[in-house]
Amino acid sequence: MSAQSIPKNLSSINVDDLTDQQVTQLIQQAQKAGLSDDQLLQQAESRGMSGLQVQKLQTRIKSIRSKNSSTGYKKTGGDTTLNRKRKVNSQDSLTRDTSKNDLFINLEPKIFGADLFRNSNSNTFEPNLKLATPVNYIIGPEDQITINVYGNSVVDWSLDVSPDGNINIPGVGVLHVAGKTIEDATSSVKSLLARNNYAIGRGTNVKVGLGNIRSIKVIVQGQVVKPGTYTLSSLATVFNALYSAGGPNDVGSFRQIEVIRNNRIVRHLDLYDFLVKGSQRDNIALQDQDVIRVPTYQIRVEFKGEIKIPALFETLPGEVLLDVINFAGGFTDQAYTARIKVNQVSDQQRRITDVFESDYKNYIPLRGDKYTADKILDRYENRVIIKGAIFRPGEFELQKGLTLSKLIANAGGLKEDAFTGRGSIIRLNKDNTTQQLSFNVLDVLNKPSSDIALQREDSVVISSVFDLRSKYKVTIKGEVRKSGEFAYADSMKVTDLIIKAGGFSEGASAKRIEVSRRVFNSDPRVRNSVVAQVFSVDVNSALNDEVSFTLKPFDIVSVYSLPGYETQKTVKVEGEVIYPGYYTIQKKNEKISDIIERAGGLTQSADVEGSSLKRDNAAVLGVDKTKIDTMELNKERTDRLRRLQRAFKDSTNNDTMQFRNNYVGIDLKQILKKPGTSDDLILENGDVLRVPKQQQIVRVNGEVLYPSAIVYSSSKSFKGYVINAGGYSPRALKRGAYVVYPNGTVKGTTKFLFFNIHPSVKPGSEIYVPRKPITNNNTAQVILGFTTGLASLGAIILGIISLHK
Repeated sequence: MSAQSIPKNLSSINVDDLTDQQVTQLIQQAQKAGLSDDQLLQQAESRGMSGLQVQKLQTRIKSIRSKNSSTGYKKTGGDTTLNRKRKVNSQDSLTRDTSKNDLFINLEPKIFGADLFRNSNSNTFEPNLKLATPVNYIIGPEDQITINVYGNSVVDWSLDVSPDGNINIPGVGVLHVAGKTIEDATSSVKSLLARNNYAIGRGTNVKVGLGNIRSIKVIVQGQVVKPGTYTLSSLATVFNALYSAGGPNDVGSFRQIEVIRNNRIVRHLDLYDFLVKGSQRDNIALQDQDVIRVPTYQIRVEFKGEIKIPALFETLPGEVLLDVINFAGGFTDQAYTARIKVNQVSDQQRRITDVFESDYKNYIPLRGDKYTADKILDRYENRVIIKGAIFRPGEFELQKGLTLSKLIANAGGLKEDAFTGRGSIIRLNKDNTTQQLSFNVLDVLNKPSSDIALQREDSVVISSVFDLRSKYKVTIKGEVRKSGEFAYADSMKVTDLIIKAGGFSEGASAKRIEVSRRVFNSDPRVRNSVVAQVFSVDVNSALNDEVSFTLKPFDIVSVYSLPGYETQKTVKVEGEVIYPGYYTIQKKNEKISDIIERAGGLTQSADVEGSSLKRDNAAVLGVDKTKIDTMELNKERTDRLRRLQRAFKDSTNNDTMQFRNNYVGIDLKQILKKPGTSDDLILENGDVLRVPKQQQIVRVNGEVLYPSAIVYSSSKSFKGYVINAGGYSPRALKRGAYVVYPNGTVKGTTKFLFFNIHPSVKPGSEIYVPRKPITNNNTAQVILGFTTGLASLGAIILGIISLHK
């Protein structure tokens, strides 16, 4: 497990010290992890948070969610109370989730500089082995020395340094180089070559470098994440070793790191020099068997609030609060910099004090200090506001001597629609309550004596005349392309409104257009008092009238159709006629017999008695069939059908009941025998006249044991068809059985004395047996048990009365 994924103990967390931003981040992370309120609080308690702090965290989460729903945190299930039962497998899963992603990392103040060693990039601080060899590099065993001789003599040697620290130069001899720098080794090589007749300096040059670089072992101990012995490159520095060891741990010092060589301290390393200034002055190169020791910190303080880098900071003797502010990157733009709150440790308890800006350079940080930089107040010391019917509404500076008239001028002046009779000023009192001051706008602008001196946070409102009245509109209905409401404009004519509505629809009459107008002086004491003025208007059908009726706000214009205008109406003839299909109604009183005649009459296989007429807009459910608005007609029909369904459903509890509400029962045989009689109905648009073939079956449905289609027989009765369908089911309502005939008519069962008189059955009919309604379960056993209980209760009461006597 990596250092950054080790769950930290939350026992030291004080929820009251957490910012709303930290709690909001916790809520968002819990949502991403799929955790509910309950699971989140369980995880906090399992990490060592006390019961009191868990309760506070629960309250803060609820408060944040109620104030700011934009966090998107959604409760995914479970109770949020603390008195809950926990399951072991749930606890294990929470632990596994924590090891992958620490939800509570934002609740703990981070240690300044710890991120430097928590980087997942394993190459951080690795030395660059492709650079030129440093001249101060100290040679040791296992290094490889390269000697390049060029000029009058040309030789290339790659020589390994022996464990004794020597190199053996071919033909020249042995040279001891261990412990020498590259610069010193170069001088020794030149001297040795010169003594062996190499003309060094007289046309021959020598270059000494490193080939393969050796490894060294250093020890990192003390307060680091992973103490131990590390094998590093001989070019490694202190930073390389610290990074390999994970850096200082939670109690390790970042500012007093020691480099020990040959049992003495050769360098003190302060990581803040690098973190704050970028300086690597003390980041020295390591040697074999060096020891890096990280002691515990001495003084660490916490700085939070409106600073750029909230964190825990380590201080050294001689440093002051101003240094800590610099470590934190300074204040944010919203910070109140005149004073910092300090929460100090005082013997057995804590205390709060304030440090003022003048003392930042004098205050010496103490053990356990917690500094808080507050945010500036969300208020203005010199602001006034003006809004309403002015050209530049908004916020303005409260200049010295600013009056209401000057503010109106600064805001660009009044708009043309400004209501100049009355304006208002909302003013803050000393106790932060508000009062309203009213003024006459014209007097303020024209009379200096009526002008008003403004104060901080005054809010001036000048209304528009449009704000003080209903929105003016006019309405047009009837034979126009887009009927509805339209905005009113002064001097609007009837023709203007018709054009706004898309012009006349086909068949509209330009004559006798009615305009209805509101009445404001109707006498409520008179029964026949006028409640609207109605005007009859004629316009040019081309809508190019120069003079037309002028409208007023809230007028309603009605455009009617031409008296003789009719749209084509069609009916459909189906089934056994010579020419089935669609037919246009020619006369208003065209009847069924007429349309049958136009269709060529009936075929030989037609079932005259089974013929039916389907009429969608029939008033079988109380719907007004004269309505032209199809949408309104369908809505009314649907509403009535639903009410009937609810009524039948309550009485029969039959969810599958269907209503055949669009068939009109006709007697086509009688109609064709005597055309023009009352049975010969006048056809309407959309009617469907269907003449079926001669029927040979009867259908039996509903509460029978085996709903079936049965071959018709004239000798078979109603009951015979039911028996052929298996007979009645136990839930059958026999007295409610009915027959639906092919022409759409329905006949039900009648009662005579104790006998059910069923209707006759014709070919193509459908027998339907409904279900018995559900009744209360008052069986004999239930009634007997109820009466027995009453009798027992009476006996007990009589016994009690006798005892009292």
